[in-house]
Amino acid sequence: MCELILITITGQDKPFVTSSVTEVLAKFNVNILDIGQAVIHERLSLGMLAELPVGSNTDTIEQQLSARMSEYGMQINFRPITKESYLDWVEQQDKPRHIVTLLARQIGAEQISKLTMIMAEHGLNIDNISRLSGRVPLNSRDVHAKACVEFTARGNPKNPIELRASFAELANSLDVDIAFQEDNMYRRTRRLVCFDMDSTLIEAEVIDELAKAAGVGDEVIKITTAAMEGKLDFNESFAKRLGLLRGLDESVLSDIAANLPITEGALHLVSTLRKLGYKTAILSGGFNYFGRYLQEKLGIDYVYANELEIEDGKVTGRVVGKVVDGERKAELLRKLAKKEQITLEQVVAVGDGANDLPMLGIAGLGIAFRAKPLVKAEANQAISHLGLDAILYLMGFRDRDITE
Repeated sequence: MCELILITITGQDKPFVTSSVTEVLAKFNVNILDIGQAVIHERLSLGMLAELPVGSNTDTIEQQLSARMSEYGMQINFRPITKESYLDWVEQQDKPRHIVTLLARQIGAEQISKLTMIMAEHGLNIDNISRLSGRVPLNSRDVHAKACVEFTARGNPKNPIELRASFAELANSLDVDIAFQEDNMYRRTRRLVCFDMDSTLIEAEVIDELAKAAGVGDEVIKITTAAMEGKLDFNESFAKRLGLLRGLDESVLSDIAANLPITEGALHLVSTLRKLGYKTAILSGGFNYFGRYLQEKLGIDYVYANELEIEDGKVTGRVVGKVVDGERKAELLRKLAKKEQITLEQVVAVGDGANDLPMLGIAGLGIAFRAKPLVKAEANQAISHLGLDAILYLMGFRDRDITE
């Protein structure tokens, strides 16, 4: 019967280590069943699961490998693996795979310790840990710093609802974001990203800014807040707010558009998506005037929002056509997916308000971004502590994969 040996090599990373090890093994017709390598701060850790042919002289192979690695100043270890252990490992590969993504301004040992403890308690076994964010300079004081660590895990969570609840509780207590996704082919084949506009692509609610210009800011802001929190019907609240804008001069729209605060990371995210060939869309309960402004500024492909009715240079307090509410957003998302000839699983949707929940719910990756509590609780994924470009991490991209 063939012999199985787990070979592990550690030491200062140097060229030709992997090729030298496999060169020795090749002389004995060794089959490599598994291989993995990681380098942390120039420290190499290399592992190989080797299948030695029947009749091989194990001592000779180990001696030659040890001699070759000593030339490189590397430490080498050999551990026999039983056939039963190997077959059990093979069976484990059929278990569902998941991606857990930890995001924060800075990641410390406590965050990783508590996160991995929850994963273990719920039956998830970690296969791989990778840092997706760039290397952090010492003594960095960047308020927009990003840190991301991705965990690949196998297993069936004992209770998925309780697992997500534990992740949410930990995220709130440590000021981090934690995403939990199935590791499937769709994660790598997203093709369309749909954004809400107000309080998502921009750090403002346009209707509130219009209300301030009309002198009814406090009243409209109060209604807006209740609507986004799901305390008021969107269409009803929208009609009330629009009515309060009646008589506003059209000239204020351009000034408001020019001063809209773009959300942290939005420019980087959209420009990166465009370079990578993704389509982007604004699906907004706001207004087309401002959506088209952002379309030109950011390079968005599609814009669907409400058409603010203006007569004789004045806002009438009405919109033209069908109101873009939550259900309309979901309908538009479906239409865009069909137009782009992709499945809903290939769509990313991002929003913050209760009227975004329908589209977040049908998208393959629905993300509540700096969202109201109700939305954050109901969405599958949430980002609250980083900018919009943190979405790239949830899509599996590393900083080093992306150039400005």
